[in-house]
Amino acid sequence: MKNIYATRKAARLYGIFFLTAFLSYGVGSAMIASIVDVPDFLSNVYTHRSQIVIGVILIALIHSFVNIGLAVVMVPVLKVHNKAVTYGYLSAAIAATVTLIVGAIFILLLIPLSSEFITMSSGDIPYFETMGSILKNGNYYAYQIGMALWGLGGLLFCYLLYISKLVPRPFVTWGFIGYIALIIGTQLELFGYPYGVMLSLPGGLFEVTLSIWLIVKGFSRSTASNHSNQPG
Repeated sequence: MKNIYATRKAARLYGIFFLTAFLSYGVGSAMIASIVDVPDFLSNVYTHRSQIVIGVILIALIHSFVNIGLAVVMVPVLKVHNKAVTYGYLSAAIAATVTLIVGAIFILLLIPLSSEFITMSSGDIPYFETMGSILKNGNYYAYQIGMALWGLGGLLFCYLLYISKLVPRPFVTWGFIGYIALIIGTQLELFGYPYGVMLSLPGGLFEVTLSIWLIVKGFSRSTASNHSNQPG
């Protein structure tokens, strides 16, 4: 009974952590995009530097903590089904999150650059604009690579859900399709084809729906009971 309770708790924590990660990254990204996705963004960054910092905190601290945390809480539940794949999933989640942190640091570096930008001579404008564009592009590429890693981890996660039967099989099928689409979308973005957002929707909807399902219903009772009988 104690292990069944722990499994139920892990399901709820996963759902709560994922929704928190989803909201923190979404809000943080929106705050940053409203400042840097405009003409003459360097002077805009300096004016709204506090908003940039808050956005970075949301995507590099809060998001990172819960994004790794949601994978960690699933390790005891999943490793009884396949330990190697479980730790592969955890590794992919950590690698993806660290890559996104690097992207956030690129955005944070726009603040000292913008501070210098507003005091420079007119002849230095092209140099500063080029540096600003490089940092923005660094964030963009880090995001695409991070999402590709997350998609790979998601495929491992779905495989574990499939063999464990912890959730209904239609969820797993949806997840496989969503993560494959996500990976394809990120690679197309790297080659300059703007289809990443559209192809990320199936996977994003899967994750949100699965999170709500786990918070409300938890894992399938029969498989949760089987898990409680497993050693360690």
